[in-house]
Amino acid sequence: MKLIDGKKQANDIKEELKKELRGLKAKGIIPTLAIILVGSDPASELYVKNKIRVCDEIGICTLLYRFTEENSEYEIIERIKDLNADDEIDGILIQSPLPTIFNEDKIISYVDPKKDVDGFGINNLGALLSNNELIIAATPLGILKMLEHENVSLEGKHAVMVGSSRIVGRPMAALLLNRGATVTICNNKTKNLKEITSRADILIVAIGQAKFITSDFIKEGAIVIDVGINRIDKSLYGDVDFASVSKKASLITPVPGGVGPMTIIMLLSNVIDVAKRRSK
Repeated sequence: MKLIDGKKQANDIKEELKKELRGLKAKGIIPTLAIILVGSDPASELYVKNKIRVCDEIGICTLLYRFTEENSEYEIIERIKDLNADDEIDGILIQSPLPTIFNEDKIISYVDPKKDVDGFGINNLGALLSNNELIIAATPLGILKMLEHENVSLEGKHAVMVGSSRIVGRPMAALLLNRGATVTICNNKTKNLKEITSRADILIVAIGQAKFITSDFIKEGAIVIDVGINRIDKSLYGDVDFASVSKKASLITPVPGGVGPMTIIMLLSNVIDVAKRRSK
């Protein structure tokens, strides 16, 4: 078993991004990310804090816009329109999830596709499904980069994606398909899940259930990517039971220190890629 060290890979990419930023700043361009945070969800607060921290470390400017549940969708959408029109804003991020009183899909739809650095908008998702990759969602992109770093060939491999969310499962499946993998997507209604996952060459899990995938769910030598982050008694656990699965897997990501660090760094990579267009 070999551990895929997402933290180290993210740090290596961070240094590369710093070099790119120096080049942009020499041209008078400061990559800027606007973050819209609605409500007071503790997890969202933490995620935003971490994103801002890493942006500061690299040198990306961040602008945080806070809204409460007393604000209207109209007010949020008007702010998005203002940010769309501002040529110095490279990325707009709507921190998910929004409080249930808001129509999240509707709000995200107002983000300019060229500034949709999360890659959640219908334009970028549609382009991905058409094998015309524009801005790719950060978590799937981070997973792809980790597999590339480990020289994993995807062509002809059977990849099983457990979880079908718009944030991870669906874009991840499309990325794998675009690279010649045979892909099975499972969800909470899938029957005989264990039978399906045990045939996977590459198993990616994003379901939000701590230690759900145990060793009897995978075949010997499988590559296992754990996207889950579950907090129990102040400790973090993945969706995969690392202790048992690591004995059978050939490659596996830990939690924490696996997919998480790569997600944030890929988001910032997307911001810088958008800023580069201003330099041309």
